[in-house]
Amino acid sequence: MNPRGFDFLKDVDVRLSVELGRADMKLKDVMSLGPDSVVVLDRLTDELLDVLVNGKPIAKGEIVAQNGRFGLRIVELAGAEQSQPDVTPVDFSVLGGNGLGGLGSGSLG
Repeated sequence: MNPRGFDFLKDVDVRLSVELGRADMKLKDVMSLGPDSVVVLDRLTDELLDVLVNGKPIAKGEIVAQNGRFGLRIVELAGAEQSQPDVTPVDFSVLGGNGLGGLGSGSLG
């Protein structure tokens, strides 16, 4: 399908939100919150924030100020920098034989 086939979706409303962090708390602790209470979140102050569209992560960003209001600078898009998983090579020679555990010898039929 060509890109013009999705033009009708451009006017669909979505909700963009930014997640500052999370905290697990007991209900009794939530009920005791009041003015001047501080809730420590799970995110460090120098970590990028999650940018979500309809609850799905699409990017990471940082808070900026623009005209006296909060803003968001997109730093990276989700999936843009997929890192390769750390793979540790396995030394099959310790198994003896051809290293295939007997699977490589003989015919399949």
